Amino acid sequence: MRRRLPPLNSLRVFEAVARHLSVSKAADELAVTPAAVSHQIKTIEDHLGIALFQRVKGNLLLSDAGQAILPGIRGGFEQFVSAIEAVDNLGDAGLLTISVAPSFAAKWLLPRLDRFQTQYPEIDVRVAASMYLTEFHGDGVDLAIRYGAGRYPDLHVERLLDEAVFPVCSPDLLKGAAPLDTPEALKNHTLLHDDSPDDDPSCPSWPMWLKAAGVADVDGTRGPKFNQSSLVIEAAVMGRGVALGKSLLAAADLEAGRLVKPFGKAVPVDFAYYVVCPKPKLALRKVVLFREWLRAEAGTPKKR
Repeated sequence: MRRRLPPLNSLRVFEAVARHLSVSKAADELAVTPAAVSHQIKTIEDHLGIALFQRVKGNLLLSDAGQAILPGIRGGFEQFVSAIEAVDNLGDAGLLTISVAPSFAAKWLLPRLDRFQTQYPEIDVRVAASMYLTEFHGDGVDLAIRYGAGRYPDLHVERLLDEAVFPVCSPDLLKGAAPLDTPEALKNHTLLHDDSPDDDPSCPSWPMWLKAAGVADVDGTRGPKFNQSSLVIEAAVMGRGVALGKSLLAAADLEAGRLVKPFGKAVPVDFAYYVVCPKPKLALRKVVLFREWLRAEAGTPKKR
């Protein structure tokens, strides 16, 4: 059986006295009285059954036993410090794992992410793009960006970005034999359908949009369907047809001129993008910094 260790506080006092070779200086460092230091030294010596110090002509020196155990004790305290620093650094640097839907990752987050990496090079961001919602437990995810109604029990939730929908297409469709210049002209073009599993009743489908626009002679059910919003946008960019694009996901392509809005007002939807994370994660510096960066990118005010 291993020998029972002396009290940790006595070992700490021994290391300080051995470093200074002075009871009074060790007492000053530890913010205790010299008598308290002497008591702890006696405790460890009684425990070991051997003297750790000796006085020679008024000078305090380590005994052979003291010299023998000092390196191991000092190394042990250094490992304690390293272990605590490793825990502290979890919030400052290292890996930050973000769970996000593939479409939002590709069209909004990734084009901006290099700005965060430039600002905080000590934090490595891992983007876990998935159609499925993370449960946070056991998957290593620190923070998620979810598109939905904002009801996520037992988690910290903050609204990040609102969304709206409107027709988008390649600029090539605005010209040619059948230019897309009015909603009625949709009868000459392919309709692209966003079939992603958002389950938002307020988000218009093509039949809903056509009915609201007063267009009666276009079959709003025809055309290819895609299970991710980004795929619908990409199909529109390639000139495959006209999509009802989500404003945030189509923004970069609209700005670059790869897409245009041929007609129609933006229709706001109830769902929005939310920053979601377990409440204990809010104390981690890397999570604090990423949330602040997201709000700055989104142009939303800082949460108090």
